[in-house]
Amino acid sequence: MDRLLDLLASGKFLEATLQTLMYVVVAMGIGGAIGLVVGVALTVTRRGGLLQNRGVFVILNFLVNFFRPIPFVILIAALTPVARLVVGTGIGDRALMFVLVFAATFGIARLVEQNLLTVSPGVIEASRAMGAGPLRTIFTVLIPEGLGPLVLGYTFAFIAVVDMTAMAGVVGGGGLGNLALQYGYRQFNPWVTWSAVLIIILIVQLVQLLGNVIARKLLRR
Repeated sequence: MDRLLDLLASGKFLEATLQTLMYVVVAMGIGGAIGLVVGVALTVTRRGGLLQNRGVFVILNFLVNFFRPIPFVILIAALTPVARLVVGTGIGDRALMFVLVFAATFGIARLVEQNLLTVSPGVIEASRAMGAGPLRTIFTVLIPEGLGPLVLGYTFAFIAVVDMTAMAGVVGGGGLGNLALQYGYRQFNPWVTWSAVLIIILIVQLVQLLGNVIARKLLRR
């Protein structure tokens, strides 16, 4: 308990919380945007899609299926050389955020595809019948119609990225997961471990609640 109070007084819990949020915001901002593009491309280039293209679909589908199942801790090790080339280092916050963005991109791409496939084909056909081109249909019908499920999908992705940040210590990063391991688990201090866990649970619950509220309003339109 004394160790927990020391960490609270020193501001390490606040610092770790802000680090975790920074990791997640960067991963969801960049990975979320790229994942949206890839997910939309998967949806419209499949057979019967607005921009049917077997070659593009096969390549994108292969990349998503190849990278998405790789456990995050293994992905960190595998992408270390790539991280050095892209962000200039294979350790620390920049390397961690690079891998988080990479993992989020492929995970979100599949979520986007799955959610957009729930949009009624009749709505898309009606848009096409009214003379709308493929791109206009994508931006004015496909994405808006799938917005409610997409919000829920991104909420799920946010929580998954929070889980991934627990591995930050592998490449010298920080965050709540690393604090729980370093000062809690390794020093046999359950007070520290469970305090970090409770903060993570609070963040996840708030994001899930916000996502549910927004999705509910969108689905009622």
